Amino acid sequence: MADTTIEIEGMSCGHCVMRVKKAIDALSGVSQSDVQVGSAAVKFDESKLKKEDITAAIEKAGYKVIGQ
Repeated sequence: MADTTIEIEGMSCGHCVMRVKKAIDALSGVSQSDVQVGSAAVKFDESKLKKEDITAAIEKAGYKVIGQ
């Protein structure tokens, strides 16, 4: 298992948090996610998923990943 923390721009409320959490949790290989306004801490199986897949899901949900 791998851990990563991703900074996210454009989140401002609980709805944003739930939207990002839903996008991350839908990915096969994610075992745990803790999403707050501005960031997401994710535990995932590197044999099933890459960090780039997580950032792509966040961006597809309409938010910008910072520093990736």
